[in-house]
Amino acid sequence: MELREYLSIRRAYNLVRQQTETSRRLTFEEFAILCKLDMTDFPVKTSDIAEYQGALRPTMTHRTNHLASLGLIDRGEGDVDRRNIVCSISEDGREYVRELSSRTRNKISSGQPLARISADRLKVYVDAMGTVYCTAGELVLISLLASEDESCTITVLVERLGLLQPTVSMSVSAMVEKGLVSRSRPAGSSTRSLDIELTEKGRENAIALADRISGIVVRRKPRTSEA
Repeated sequence: MELREYLSIRRAYNLVRQQTETSRRLTFEEFAILCKLDMTDFPVKTSDIAEYQGALRPTMTHRTNHLASLGLIDRGEGDVDRRNIVCSISEDGREYVRELSSRTRNKISSGQPLARISADRLKVYVDAMGTVYCTAGELVLISLLASEDESCTITVLVERLGLLQPTVSMSVSAMVEKGLVSRSRPAGSSTRSLDIELTEKGRENAIALADRISGIVVRRKPRTSEA
């Protein structure tokens, strides 16, 4: 998967999430779980979902608890080992996946990567993207990496990532403290906006993240047989 494709979908979903009622908001990782279950014809063990997302058991328990509380997934005991908890998508969950996929697809503007993707195909991308977890700060890093030839401010990052301004500001501050980005005022500028750039350490981290994203494998569309 290309980095700009990853950022395009993440930006679109971030915008959708902002416009969703608070009680119905899902993290991107929860959305990915729903997409995974929607394309699976049988219940999936919670431990397998955790392995798919590279998440610790408490984290996965929190995510599936949230999805279950919204009525989007059903959970039960495994047929072979009753100690295993298995998850399957509910009818409400399938409907919500269709809604979120359509709304996300509609937020990808003309000229952006994957602008012509269908809602069904977007689900396949989101499922694949669920294997790589990125915090808001890490999204800042890879966004800077993807556009190193352009000046970047908080306002520009907000637009590129579809995140709220406070989220971006706090993420940048955290990255500055870690020595991953630097802030400077452009020479001769009279504005209060600061340019944000990757440090060498930040570039190394961003490249490592980009390499993980490039390793995401998105399943091809099945070939249709000719009549």
